[in-house]
Amino acid sequence: MADSGEKVPGGKGLHNTARVAEKIQAARKAQGVWAALPYGERVRRLKKAAGYLGDHFDELTELIHRENGKVKIDALAAEVLPAVMALSYYIKQGKKFLAPRTLGGGNLLMFNKRSRMIYKPYGVVGIISPWNYPFAIPFSEVVMALLAGNAVILKVASDTPGVGRALEAVFGAAALPDDLFSHIEMPGKEAGPAFISGGVDKLFFTGSTAVGRELLALAAPRLLPLVLELGGADAAIICDDADLDRAAAGILWSGYSNAGQSCGGAQRILVHRTVYEAFLKKLCGLVQNLRVGEEGDMGPMTTLRQKQAVQKQVEACIAAGARIAAQSPGGSFQDESLFAPALVLTGVNETMPVMAEEIFGPVAAVVPVEDDDEALRIANKSSYGLTGSVWSRNHRRAKKLAAGINAGAVMINDHLMSHGLAETPWGGFGDSGLGKTHGEAGFREMLKAQVVVDELLPGIKRNLWWQPYSEQTYQGIRAITELLAGTTLGRRIKALPRVMKIVFRYWEK
Repeated sequence: MADSGEKVPGGKGLHNTARVAEKIQAARKAQGVWAALPYGERVRRLKKAAGYLGDHFDELTELIHRENGKVKIDALAAEVLPAVMALSYYIKQGKKFLAPRTLGGGNLLMFNKRSRMIYKPYGVVGIISPWNYPFAIPFSEVVMALLAGNAVILKVASDTPGVGRALEAVFGAAALPDDLFSHIEMPGKEAGPAFISGGVDKLFFTGSTAVGRELLALAAPRLLPLVLELGGADAAIICDDADLDRAAAGILWSGYSNAGQSCGGAQRILVHRTVYEAFLKKLCGLVQNLRVGEEGDMGPMTTLRQKQAVQKQVEACIAAGARIAAQSPGGSFQDESLFAPALVLTGVNETMPVMAEEIFGPVAAVVPVEDDDEALRIANKSSYGLTGSVWSRNHRRAKKLAAGINAGAVMINDHLMSHGLAETPWGGFGDSGLGKTHGEAGFREMLKAQVVVDELLPGIKRNLWWQPYSEQTYQGIRAITELLAGTTLGRRIKALPRVMKIVFRYWEK
C-alpha cells in the first residue's frame, strides 16, 4: 500500500508534536469518563453518528470522489455503504465482544480453579489512515475503539484532509465527551513519531510496508502494541473449470476500481493453461472497453507521485520483456494528468515488479500455469500475504486451494470485497502487516485481555506445590505426573493411591 501522505495542502492549522501530546493527555482524562459509561449509553450516542451518515451520505460520497478521485459509485459502494453496515454491526455485536467469558477446565486435577477472561480498553488509541480508502478504513477503527471504551486520536492522509474533517463532523454528531475523539492534521512522516512519543496506548497504521517497519522500530523501546495493515501483491487463481465471464469481470473490478489503488486488489492473475487464452481474451476485452474518466468506470489516481511511481514499475517490466496485452482507451503515462491507463501485462517473469512488488495502480499481469500446484507455488512466492482468490465451479477444489494460499483473507469466486464485510477480519501475513482490523478479531485489538483465576475450594490452606517441600511432596507430584502421563493403564491405576494421599495437603496448616 502506498504511504499515508507526506504533505498537507495549504498547511493551515497544522498540529505539531507538542500539540499532539497535549491532545493525547486530554483524551486520557476523557477516556476514563467514557469507559465508565454503560455500553448502552455508548451505543445511544454513536447511533447519532449513524443518523448523520443517513442524512449526509450524498455529500460524503461527493467529497470522497473529489478528494480521492475514485468515481462516485466506488465512493458510495466501497466507502460510505460499508461504513453504514459496519456501524450497525459493531453496535449490535460489541456487547458480546466485550462480555467476560469463562474458560473450560483444562484438567480434572485442577477442578478447583476457574478461569475467566475479561476485556479492558487500552486507553488512548492512535489511528493513522491512508488516502486510498480515506473514509471507510478509519471509520470502522474509530467505531470499534469508541465502543470498546477507548479515546481516539485520528490522523488521516494529508492528501485527503477534507475527509478527515468530514469524519470529525460524523463523530461530532455523536455528542461524545470533550476531547474523547480528536482529528489532527500534520505531515505523514511526523505523525507516527508524534503519536508514539506523545503516549498513545496502541497505534493502528494503514500504509506502506516501509513506513510500517519504521513505526515498529520507533515503538520498540516502549513495547507499544501496533496493528499494521500494509501492502499486498495479491494473487488470483483461475482454475480450468472457472466461470470465465465472472472471473474476468471480478478481476476487472478488484484490479482496476479505485484506479488500482487497493492493497487487496488482484495483481498476479494465475490462469490454468487450458483456459489461459480464453480468459485473457475476455479480460483484455473488458479493459479495452473500460471508460476512464470522472464519470466513467475508473477515475484518476489520487496523486501524481503515485502515478509516476507506477509508470516506473511498468517501464521496468516492459524493459525486461513484458508485453502490454490490453490498454484502456483513456488515460496516459505521457502527461501530467492524474488519469492513468488500465493495463494488462503478459510475458512476465517472477523478477519483474508486477510479480515481485506491490504495484499500487491499474496494472495486472496474467500468467499461464500448468496446474494447481504451480499456481500455489507462484502465489505463495511473494513476500506479501494480504488477500487472494480462487475461481472455480468446484467448491471442494476451491476451498482446498484457498487453504493453501498464504494470505490473511482468501475469497472464492470473488476478490477484494471481504474488506466490506464488517464481520470478516482483515489483515495479512509477512510484509502485509501485523494484527487484524474488522470483525470480532479487529474489535478485540481494541481491548486488553486479562485472565482472572478463581479458587473454588472452601477452606484450603495451601496448594500442593507450596513450601515447605519434602520427599512426600515430591512423590505426590510425581504420582500426579504419572497418572497423567503414564504410558500404560496399570501405571496410572497404581499412581491413584499416592495422588489421593497428597490431595489432603490442601487442608494442612
